[in-house]
Amino acid sequence: MGAVEPQVQAVTRTPLIALLGNPNCGKTALFNRLTGARQKVANYAGVTIERKEGSFTSPLGRAFKVLDLPGAYSLSATTPDEAITRDVVGGLRAGEQAPDAIVCVVNATNLRLNLRLVLEIRRLGLPMVLALNMVDVANKRGIKIDSARLARELGMPVVETVAVQSGGEIALLKALDLMPECAAGDAPLKAAPLSAIDAVPVEETQREVRRILNACVSFANDTGNLSEKIDDVVLHPIAGPLILAALMFLVFQAVFSWAALPMEMISGGVEALGAWLGAMMHEGVLRSLLVEGILGGVGSVLVFLPQILILFFFILVLEDCGYLPRAAFLLDRIMGGVGLSGRAFIPLLSSFACAIPGVMAARTIQNPRDRLVTIMIAPLMTCSARLPVYALIIAAFIPNRDVGAGFINLQGLVLFILYFAGIFSAMAVAWVIKRFMGANTHQPLMLELPSYHWPHLRNLVLGLWERAKIFLVRVGTVILALMVLLWLLSSFPGAPEGATHPPIYYSIAGMLGRALAVVFEPIGFGWQICIALVPGMAAREVAVGALGTVYALSQTGDELATTLAPIISQSWSMPTALSLLAWYVFAPQCIATLSVVRRETGSARYAFIMAGYMFALAYTASFITYRVAIAMGA
Repeated sequence: MGAVEPQVQAVTRTPLIALLGNPNCGKTALFNRLTGARQKVANYAGVTIERKEGSFTSPLGRAFKVLDLPGAYSLSATTPDEAITRDVVGGLRAGEQAPDAIVCVVNATNLRLNLRLVLEIRRLGLPMVLALNMVDVANKRGIKIDSARLARELGMPVVETVAVQSGGEIALLKALDLMPECAAGDAPLKAAPLSAIDAVPVEETQREVRRILNACVSFANDTGNLSEKIDDVVLHPIAGPLILAALMFLVFQAVFSWAALPMEMISGGVEALGAWLGAMMHEGVLRSLLVEGILGGVGSVLVFLPQILILFFFILVLEDCGYLPRAAFLLDRIMGGVGLSGRAFIPLLSSFACAIPGVMAARTIQNPRDRLVTIMIAPLMTCSARLPVYALIIAAFIPNRDVGAGFINLQGLVLFILYFAGIFSAMAVAWVIKRFMGANTHQPLMLELPSYHWPHLRNLVLGLWERAKIFLVRVGTVILALMVLLWLLSSFPGAPEGATHPPIYYSIAGMLGRALAVVFEPIGFGWQICIALVPGMAAREVAVGALGTVYALSQTGDELATTLAPIISQSWSMPTALSLLAWYVFAPQCIATLSVVRRETGSARYAFIMAGYMFALAYTASFITYRVAIAMGA
């Protein structure tokens, strides 16, 4: 018999579509509409600029991969995120698959600004589709766009999309199905050299933009732009800051008042589970691990999920309706007083979620000095990991009562003050850093203001789900692992015969806590608090879980972490509680944040400087707070 020829199976390659466009054009909303839950978030190799990659299937059943690139105004990059977009589109990133086609998303209400990027990308000679997004808003404003004529002028398919509406992506999917360049298995076209962009004068690009607009866009009689009328009030030099302060104040009031019922339900559920496990299991090491270690630690953190979601609900609403860029303009003058641009507002606001995305978002700042200062002060914003600590101490020591107008809650007021203290300290540190670096001229903020619109339910649900998933994954991985480790260190070795203290006092963790107490005793921290500070270096909210485990192992009854507030109210003095609040206003950053700072700045020096100055601020603030509270008889 003759030799059998091996059968070679053709390898098909899933086409990669790159989405790019100006900031605020609806690009990410379109990405979410295309991919739904089939997306993953990562960072570009070597840098911490976020990338979103997902997949979807077209009406004809063809599979596509899609990449959401950072927003850019030009491929002549002036910021790190624009450089990433330029390099990916130009096929310059090693190990990065070159896109088979480009979907350039433009805001139909602002083509004058958006078309410049479209013309730049067109010169690269890549297959392109223009997604004319927000056409519903443009129609309401009387802006009429001749899509067919625009397609002829640009020499590419033009489709109308409404990324925030169900089915708003159908026209784009059909256009991708018709592109031969997106056929599976075909090799992508190589982009022309990026010099093709720089070779064209900016004035020539602007003339081309004006010519296309005159040929394709007409404006009906406008009876008045509602967004501009709202801005007359919201951006007023006196009314604007007052509105912003009132909004922030109401947010923090809601964090306590709205979250009370769901927190009680979670607390009750954890307590019931702990009681059931305690009744079903014999006393021993395993029951101690499950009840006192895991439930006592993880449960104490999980109970604060409603407060975190309420805080992010308001942030997402303000972002989706278009208010946050206005807040940046309002704060531009104040931030200019400490040497920063209002553009730093967005990274600092992102830091209320977590310092890591805040540090990463500083890449949008063009001035290198402003970017570095923003990175260095971003961790002073009160991140969501601090909220469980604040909420625990406030609930234990601050009375839950109205202090004015029937709706101002004292606990919410204290929380507002703590957040404001973080903002004020960040501005003060920025002022000092800029003095050392050498003050430079304040550059006025140039930022596109999106139109106001009602927040979209889909965006809110997806945003809250992402935040809840991040929190729950963190609870189920990092915090759970640390609680098990802490339980182990807190349980062994056991107490000697005739011991007068609880067993944890004689454990490895207890010995470490007593050693650290020598350093922290001047600011009122006992050995139990010192134990909790160590795992808190991994994630700040772990400190609450650690306290839950420590006090669960210190109690003689069956109390769990969900009853931690009454336990610490009996164990701590008011000066100690106030000192710990002051500590967490400035608390040194978690290891993950310091790692990101090192990568973003390209040097470990700034990570060490950040950890050092924040530790010094935290210790000094706690010392002053503790001593003043004692002197006042608190």
